[in-house]
Amino acid sequence: MPGKTFQPDLDVFNVLSVILGGGRGTRLFPLTQDRAKPAVPLAGKYRIVDIPISNCLNSGYRRIYLLTQFNSASLHRHISQSYKFDHFSNSFVEILAAEQTLTDTSWYQGTADAVRKNLIHFQNSPFYFMLILSGDQLYRMDYRKLLMQHYQSKADVTVATIPVTRKDVPGFGIMRMAEDFQVTEFVEKPKDSKVQDAFRLEKEWYPKLHIAGEEELFLASMGIYVFNREALFQMLDNDLQDFGKDIIPCVLKDYRVCSYVYQGAWADIGTIRAYFDCSIDLTSGNPRFTFFDMAAPVFTRARFLPASRINAGAIEQSLISDGCILNRAAISQSMLGIRSLVGEGSRLHRVVVMGSDYYETEASARRNEAEGKPRIGIGQNTRIENAIIDKNARIGDNCVISPDGKTGDVDHPLYYIRDGIVIIPKNGVVPNYTVI
Repeated sequence: MPGKTFQPDLDVFNVLSVILGGGRGTRLFPLTQDRAKPAVPLAGKYRIVDIPISNCLNSGYRRIYLLTQFNSASLHRHISQSYKFDHFSNSFVEILAAEQTLTDTSWYQGTADAVRKNLIHFQNSPFYFMLILSGDQLYRMDYRKLLMQHYQSKADVTVATIPVTRKDVPGFGIMRMAEDFQVTEFVEKPKDSKVQDAFRLEKEWYPKLHIAGEEELFLASMGIYVFNREALFQMLDNDLQDFGKDIIPCVLKDYRVCSYVYQGAWADIGTIRAYFDCSIDLTSGNPRFTFFDMAAPVFTRARFLPASRINAGAIEQSLISDGCILNRAAISQSMLGIRSLVGEGSRLHRVVVMGSDYYETEASARRNEAEGKPRIGIGQNTRIENAIIDKNARIGDNCVISPDGKTGDVDHPLYYIRDGIVIIPKNGVVPNYTVI
């Protein structure tokens, strides 16, 4: 019968982790114009994909597959340069890119389809449980607690959930659960208020989940799943494409599906607004998520950059990454990525600067200036607010970049505006005296 063919312990080698990162990332455009969504820079020196990988490593799960298909070159490079294990362990972080076969030439059609198309690879790995993770979220979770509840509740599938308010309900799969955490009903992104009412978290759950207050809450799927091996193979023996929309609602009657309620800091950073707000929150004195927890650090590529140099200036509530050079600039509520250069007299307020992949040589700078292009970085006496500056951007002197007075989305040769945020794309050029 489904999922009841073994009684394993929770040895880490029984768990295979799979991170889903194959979508186009259209909601994060133009940050995903030249890179996969999991490769988008985060918090100055990391990539989004570092979050689920670090959670796996901190939980002791060191066999990790990453599924990709769009603009994956920089993601491949980051993974190969960041996650190296010794030759004497069964540890790996391996990318599985979408591929054509003699029987199937299509791309991934959804989360379930992506896993289904790679079952031939997964079947070669011994595992009892598959941990399936999303590649566009910011959170810190000990997956061992999730696996322990899954095992103790004798579930075939466990869905990680988080309490959300009514305004967030239309963006999530919402569920109801019985006293033993078994999911009894599931609906994907309900818009109708009457349907939402039926899925309101009952107040009897609040003491059990240590929820304070009386705020109306709903249980939303985080897109994190644990499957028993045999149950997974059986559930994917069809043409259904997505776990949340298709698989989970269909298996509630025949399989034991449980909810693991997570209540830590969590953010879906799959849109420009969510990415920007989350980044700015990281600069606050008390951010919802912290990278300073050394009990469960976030890992990334070690670059061996010099310490940042600040040649005077005013810096308030900001994060400055490695290898930056700041010349008498005023920076507030902003985040500067690696190798960021800011000229004298410039002012940055609520700006996410992703930095640069390299330091420009004097010869290169002179050559670009002869062609009318500024040097890499931000020039002198430039004012920027509520903006994202992607990598290797060249912003000239005496520029003004702000979304004030602009409505709706804008696609311009020099910039984009999404969700009220100005984005200067990767390798973008903003000439001297430009006003946006």
